[in-house]
Amino acid sequence: MATEDLSKLRIDKSIKAGPPVLRARLKYFVIVIVLLVLASTLYFTGIILPATTVEVVSVSQIYPSQTFSLLNASGYVVAQRKAAVASKITGRLVSLYVSEGSRVKKGQVIARLENEDAEAAREQAKANLSVANANLEQARAELKDATLTYERNKRLIVTGSISKVEYDNSEIHYNRARAVVDSAEATIRVNSAALRSATVAEDYAIIRSPFDAVVLTKNADIGDIVTPLGAAANAKAAVVTIADMSSLEVEADVSESNLSLIKPGQPCQIQLDALPDSRFNGVVKTIVPTADRTKASIMVKVAFTDNDPRILPEMSAKVAFLSRPVKQEEMKPRTALDRNAVIDRSSRKVVFLVRGDEVAETSVSVGEQFGEMIEVLSGLKSGDKVVLRPLDKLRNGSKIKIAEK
Repeated sequence: MATEDLSKLRIDKSIKAGPPVLRARLKYFVIVIVLLVLASTLYFTGIILPATTVEVVSVSQIYPSQTFSLLNASGYVVAQRKAAVASKITGRLVSLYVSEGSRVKKGQVIARLENEDAEAAREQAKANLSVANANLEQARAELKDATLTYERNKRLIVTGSISKVEYDNSEIHYNRARAVVDSAEATIRVNSAALRSATVAEDYAIIRSPFDAVVLTKNADIGDIVTPLGAAANAKAAVVTIADMSSLEVEADVSESNLSLIKPGQPCQIQLDALPDSRFNGVVKTIVPTADRTKASIMVKVAFTDNDPRILPEMSAKVAFLSRPVKQEEMKPRTALDRNAVIDRSSRKVVFLVRGDEVAETSVSVGEQFGEMIEVLSGLKSGDKVVLRPLDKLRNGSKIKIAEK
């Protein structure tokens, strides 16, 4: 009996534990629901979306002429008038009045060689001419005296006042005096020519610019021997090299297969590697009538429409051959991007700006369309990267992965 009484005192744990178990299960159920709602919210807001693989393009500066360019070619700026200025005589350089970059006018003195011997020769020729002039004056005086005597004797011989011998002597004296004058005049001509020759020889030592130009290089220094080509090996053949900057042209190589796209007078736009932010108008001046068989190309010379002091010989250049002239408003670069990067959302033009591994929905204002490119007036700057052909599922802050090209 005692044992039975003790068994009745046991606690039925399954019955008493019922309500707490239900409460725990309900708690877990609520937590799961909350997590599901939170996950759904994060998913549909794009926060926990998986990274979307996208293509990106850059916002860049373009020139409108790119849309009506027929052909592009590369070449170099070349001066069509260029000279290595030297002297016709051999001499030591004693004066140099210019340096690299100096602008010179036609006839301006550039340098001077030693010319003491030429100066002495000119002075001698000048003195000889002076002597000849004095001799001529003396001969003319004698001729005048002989003429008077001869004319008087011609009258006296008629009246018999003088002998025939005296008359003949006066005639001989007159003829001799006239011959002396002729000889003196010829001597003056000879000495005048000698003086001119000496003056020219002296002038050879003065080196002048043959045309308006800019000094490109200085080839000799004071003290150097300057001599014509073919003389001493250690001597300088030229003092300076000059170029006429108004004759600058671009010599570009054009493939034979593209020659049909080019004609004389065709408008061009020139870009210099040294001045990448500038464009220069040009025109096809000459199509050289011969081909380079090694390159299968033909040289085309393009003249600059306007001179610019920044343009220098031997600069590398790119030439765009255009279908029409460039208008003034088309000379300025435009900020543009691929038009497929711009979409309409809520009556707005938007792009997805790439910021690290996310995108930011950005409103933009667009302008003219240039082929596949469209002008961006506001909202972006050159160098920005945006998503190309964005998908509808992209949202502000969406994770992205840039596709490998």
